[in-house]
Amino acid sequence: MITFRRTANAFALLALMLSGASLSAQDAQRMETIVSASEDDGKFMGTALVAIGDEILLDSGYGSANLEWDISNSPRTKFRIGSVTKQFTAAAILLLAERGEINLDEAIGTYWSKAPASWDAVTIRHLLHHTSGIPNVTSFEDFGKWKYLPTERDELIARFSDKPLEFEPGAKWAYSNSGYLLLSAIVEEVGGSPYAEFVKENFFTPLQMADTAIDVTAEIVPYRASGYSPSDDAMVNADYVDMGIPQGAGALYSTTHDLLKWQRGLFGGKVLRPESLAMMVAPAIEAMPDSGYGMGVLVTEKDDGRLIWHGGGIEGFNSFLGHDPDRNITVVVLANLNGGAANTLGQSLVTLARGGEVTLPSERVTADLPIENLAQYEGVYAITPEFKISIFERNGALMTQATGQDAFPIFAEERKDWFFLKVVDARLHFQRDDNGDVTGLVLHQGGREAPATKE
Repeated sequence: MITFRRTANAFALLALMLSGASLSAQDAQRMETIVSASEDDGKFMGTALVAIGDEILLDSGYGSANLEWDISNSPRTKFRIGSVTKQFTAAAILLLAERGEINLDEAIGTYWSKAPASWDAVTIRHLLHHTSGIPNVTSFEDFGKWKYLPTERDELIARFSDKPLEFEPGAKWAYSNSGYLLLSAIVEEVGGSPYAEFVKENFFTPLQMADTAIDVTAEIVPYRASGYSPSDDAMVNADYVDMGIPQGAGALYSTTHDLLKWQRGLFGGKVLRPESLAMMVAPAIEAMPDSGYGMGVLVTEKDDGRLIWHGGGIEGFNSFLGHDPDRNITVVVLANLNGGAANTLGQSLVTLARGGEVTLPSERVTADLPIENLAQYEGVYAITPEFKISIFERNGALMTQATGQDAFPIFAEERKDWFFLKVVDARLHFQRDDNGDVTGLVLHQGGREAPATKE
């Protein structure tokens, strides 16, 4: 029987009430409720932290750091953070640029002598923004075979350096771990020390981040969580990946408190000059429907504010790190169970910290919708040319089916044209034209909005 302990959060709530912070204890308790619901549903194990300025509102562990030994997660637990690592790599490059050792607009061959001729037009800036056109090595068909094997840095880069560019540098945005593996190598070549030592000396030690480092599987790391993946019947131990492979693209482990120190240092002027930070968080090109990509971070602009964030995923672990610079909000969610819960919870906690509302799927009320009204919503809605959502009636119920997925019922809400799913935390908002005809929908899931046009 696993025992779940949340004593750290009780102290956080007590401190909040005693401090007279603007966010009420009830709001902080709502955060706890939202995260606990995901844990109870079997979707989340990990830690979560919410801070506004110097006030920590939520600070707790959920589920188990090790199921076999019945060890609970706590704020001290260390998790692999996956691609949240990328902002540390971007900051390292910008720091070298501040020192005059790197020019962001120079070709990468200036700093990586083994660069092929096909990369002559690729600059450091392209790598930082994911606009280089260099193919993503972790998407290669054979990655699943050699990810288990120790791979030297140069050997790893050689696996994609002979591949043609996918597009002209700067013309498009396409997420590429390859670019950040190259940036890791450039940090080492220009900085004169291994990547792990560079980030420790320049970031972790000055910011007193004693619980953050490049993860080395063979090392004994106190409080390091084990990683798990969901299966049809129960959780299973996550698949193995040699941690020498992700490097500055995704090899760090950390804790919620260390990542809070990082956010305070980064946005408090302790890491980069103001002009470098401004460059880092300036979107260069659209990355997804509601976000642009800066350098190692996504930047989302919505009616409720600006969010600088990134998610991470690696075998057995997922992460979310977000910062609202206008309200000085930081949200950290670290998970040792693969799935979308870290990102969904992270976005929900940001909403709550901003004073907004979050409704759990179990709290949504189903409205009656006459069967004759269902036909107006039927059709195929394209989010992208390759990914579409079909809406159709079956046995008196409205169904949705995404490309390559099973069909599931959707349920009408009291608000007109809003529907929700019960199998996942997702909602559909149908859009109408001036004549009242349904012309599209917006998928709301994981804090993101994906518009789709009716074909």
